[in-house]
Amino acid sequence: MELIQNNATEILILLFLIVTFLQSGVDKVTDWNGNLSFIKDHFKNSPFKNLVPLLLGIILVIEIIAGAFMFVGIFNIITTGSKELALLGVQLSALTLIFLLIGQRLAKDYAGAMTLAVYFLITVFGMFLLNK
Repeated sequence: MELIQNNATEILILLFLIVTFLQSGVDKVTDWNGNLSFIKDHFKNSPFKNLVPLLLGIILVIEIIAGAFMFVGIFNIITTGSKELALLGVQLSALTLIFLLIGQRLAKDYAGAMTLAVYFLITVFGMFLLNK
């Protein structure tokens, strides 16, 4: 119980990111065609227009792996205090957000890019806490 209390902020950030990235990944798996159609339309005027299926697949894989590392990371924090897997998951989350930011900027969706900043700040704060 002491490990949970001493790492409550880290665990809450991890839960937030798990919900964010695993839900996004599961949504891509369960509605691949809908997501692909939306993203193709979103990027129709960007340099990525012909790479959308590949890039969407890459984002999907990273989101699922990040979510899995963070999920196992919470278990490790609670049982042993080890933060390495949680940190790796949060780092993959940050990388995913950078990829998404690049896409939003190239698609000239500046409002969408701006909303990613909130997620990125939470992610970087999680990295900071897990590194101490």
